[in-house]
Amino acid sequence: MAQPLKKEFFKTLILLIITFGFYNSVLAQNANPLQEAVYGSIHDALTKDKKATQLNLRDHHVFYVSDSIKGLKNLRFINLMGNNLEVLNDGIFTLKKLEVLNLMLNALKYIPKKIKNLKKLIRLNLSNNEIAELPLEIGTLKKLRFLHLSFNYITLIPENINACKNLEVLELDNNQLSYMPTTFFELKNLKTLNLGFNQFNEFNETWTQLKKLEELNLEHNQLQLIPNEIGSLQNLKSLILNDNKLKTLPESITQLKNLELFILTNNNLNKLPQQLEKLEKLKTLIVIGNQFTTSEKSRIKNLLPNCSIYF
Repeated sequence: MAQPLKKEFFKTLILLIITFGFYNSVLAQNANPLQEAVYGSIHDALTKDKKATQLNLRDHHVFYVSDSIKGLKNLRFINLMGNNLEVLNDGIFTLKKLEVLNLMLNALKYIPKKIKNLKKLIRLNLSNNEIAELPLEIGTLKKLRFLHLSFNYITLIPENINACKNLEVLELDNNQLSYMPTTFFELKNLKTLNLGFNQFNEFNETWTQLKKLEELNLEHNQLQLIPNEIGSLQNLKSLILNDNKLKTLPESITQLKNLELFILTNNNLNKLPQQLEKLEKLKTLIVIGNQFTTSEKSRIKNLLPNCSIYF
């Protein structure tokens, strides 16, 4: 395979691996027509079934949501993805039974404080908007399990984020974060954390208090060190650290007995930990763009015979 084509192939491979979870996340937010009827307009729902539970207004190019939505008191699912919304009208916040609210790909500048009215929210998707900060009221959403905030302008996370004790998935990639509040690490149920494409200079050892983490993405930051404590993340299956400034890795990484995917592309590494053979479940290791010698590459391959390795 010619060198330019080989590089392009690996870039595509990495992109597919990293984004696979993202698209699964989007698909998981689709309505379920087998469960109950899905209506494509507020008028249609009000006319045919005022007890409608699912409303899909995706890609309708609307600039506002009609206040008549208040008449649909039983709505549990609303998809408003891909519209032109800059603000949210009060009608949405009267829907006390709402469990899923998808506002991805709009032009929202802020999250209204009335978000606190939606006590039953399980999934909130605000990715790809123009949001700069989160209101304290986000901490009142006790049932929230999935919070998607990718591709915004967020610079800080409120201290009371720890009140969202049921949070399992938090996507904050492509924002302007440089630190996380200490209370954040009290989210003991967190399984997926994406902080890629931010401005973190440090991977703080307190992050390893998130013992249930299965997926951790810190790509495209400014990290120079990984703490020894990372070995305590025994449930970690995916660790993405590409495009940082790492020169070494702690030996404790070999304690991640459930790790399946490890991406270290474009760092300053010239060797990997000594006891790589302990990573028995590792299926894919991507270390393109580092400084490994021929002998180090050979050592890595010998220690991980059942792993697909890309140098």
